[in-house]
Amino acid sequence: VLEIASGSGKHIAYFAKHFPKAIWQPSEHNPRYLHSIVGYVDHYKYDNLRVPLFIDITKPPNNWALPADYRPKDVDVLLNINMIHISSSAAVEGLFSAAGSLLKPKEGKLITYGPYVIDGIISAQSNIDFDVSLRSQNPEWYLRDVHDLKLKAQTSGLKLIKIYQVPDNNHMLIFQKD
Repeated sequence: VLEIASGSGKHIAYFAKHFPKAIWQPSEHNPRYLHSIVGYVDHYKYDNLRVPLFIDITKPPNNWALPADYRPKDVDVLLNINMIHISSSAAVEGLFSAAGSLLKPKEGKLITYGPYVIDGIISAQSNIDFDVSLRSQNPEWYLRDVHDLKLKAQTSGLKLIKIYQVPDNNHMLIFQKD
């Protein structure tokens, strides 16, 4: 599992503990967060949790320093938690493009988590307020519509196969490589 934009590392450390058969590879582009992830890796010392990679998702994967076992089309799962709504369009495009080039054909999955617009509708007032707040901070930050993400996925050879509603008005989207 390659996580893009691991943030502090809290989520991936949790997953590494609870899913010990999977290899968990965190990544981040923010140096402050890279240091935090290293702290989690050093503290827990899970055999299945790797040292984080510096990945700028706006760049194509052939510009990343990936470990040998993450050759293109070998990744089972690309995981992305709470990034899409606070990212540039280039980062969102880069995420789907990377998924298209790195995931295993027919079985590789891109799993995203966060607040989304569903068919043009933001269902909760708290998410409407959050969207307004994001846009006031940066015009490229906003809740993305699942419909638009499906189109981006299609151009990268992915299809949306499942949407899960999760706590706090968030959703988990699961895309699969064709």
